[in-house]
Amino acid sequence: MDAQSPFEALPAGPVRRLFESISQHDLDGMVACFAKDYVNETPIHPDRSFTGREQVRKNWSTILAGLRDLQPYVVRATTAPDGMVWVEWGQRGTRPDGVPVALAGVSIFTLDADAIAAVRFYLEPVERESGDVNANVHSIVGQIPATAAAGSASASGASVSSNASGDPVGGGRP
Repeated sequence: MDAQSPFEALPAGPVRRLFESISQHDLDGMVACFAKDYVNETPIHPDRSFTGREQVRKNWSTILAGLRDLQPYVVRATTAPDGMVWVEWGQRGTRPDGVPVALAGVSIFTLDADAIAAVRFYLEPVERESGDVNANVHSIVGQIPATAAAGSASASGASVSSNASGDPVGGGRP
């Protein structure tokens, strides 16, 4: 592979061949990178995990048909001492209805001989308007951010004050 490859950060072998095949929309080339008993673990969405390269073929057939301009990119990659290949990557394309699609994340590849035996898959849609970090943290712990609570209470005419931690308290009408 020459130095101009967009996948030069990847080690030679099945992971690099996979990304090259994705870039060329070569479904057979992609499927050939995986072991027959390939295991896909999707820890964030456990119900999406699967076994077998036939599901790889099914998934990628649908993806390539629906995102005809799909292109992967690699941000960085490394090979761990245990031989696992860690790749921060993403892909961009456009749906037939014109909606752009962008995914980003990390995949951790386990190799067996010259095939991908398993992947821990963390690729997710990029959310351009998902709220700021404070709203997200409050959402995770089931709290309403102080500014939202204050705005809500003010709009209803209720009085709101904060405790020592800055959390809203009160809010009842007399």
